[in-house]
This record gives sequence, C-alpha cells and structure tokens, in this order.
Amino acid sequence: MNHKDEVITFKVDYALAEQLRAIPNRSEFIRQAVLQALEMECPLCHGAGTLTPNQMTHWQEFLQHHQVTTCEVCGEAHIACLDHPETPHH
Repeated sequence: MNHKDEVITFKVDYALAEQLRAIPNRSEFIRQAVLQALEMECPLCHGAGTLTPNQMTHWQEFLQHHQVTTCEVCGEAHIACLDHPETPHH
C-alpha cells in the first residue's frame, strides 16, 4: 500500500506566526513538535484535558490506593501508590 504525505493546515495567532517565520525549516520543526506532544499525551484523557464519566469512575477507584503528590526533588506532580513508600527517582 502506497501512503502519500498529507498537507495539514492550522491557524495561529500573529505572534506565533512571526516566531515560526524565523525558523529555517518550519515544516520539520512543527512535525517534531507534534510528535513530541503526542509522546507526552496523557494516557487517560489523550490530550482532551477532561475525563469521560466512565473514566472518572475508574479514576476515583484508582485514587483509593493512590494520590497525586508533588515530588520533593523536581517539584513535579505525579501519582504515588499509598501502599508502597516512595523513593526519589532523581
């Protein structure tokens, strides 16, 4: 099967357009930024920023043994298991 490249366009505000114009290879930069963003996507909401009612039910069950806490080393929020003491990963 032969897959052809596809052109995708999107709107940006003036300030972002100005910054992008200064980049020598805009297409490659945008491609890499999108791929990186997809790799960092939330495994629950998949980038939507909200959970469905069913996902929220599962999340509430999960929180019975876990909590969202702040790392004392890097200051980032993360999920910690309440059943196991935490050891710093840095």
